[in-house]
Amino acid sequence: MMQTMDRRYRGLSLLMDLNWDRALYVATITLALGAGAWLVTLMG
Repeated sequence: MMQTMDRRYRGLSLLMDLNWDRALYVATITLALGAGAWLVTLMG
């Protein structure tokens, strides 16, 4: 029973790590696009 719970926890932890990486990637791109658009409005 404990081995099954340990395996599930490891799998869940890996899934959270992968999703965190993707969320950070999307947030970085969104922030960069927003900053670029803001700079264009200041210069334009």
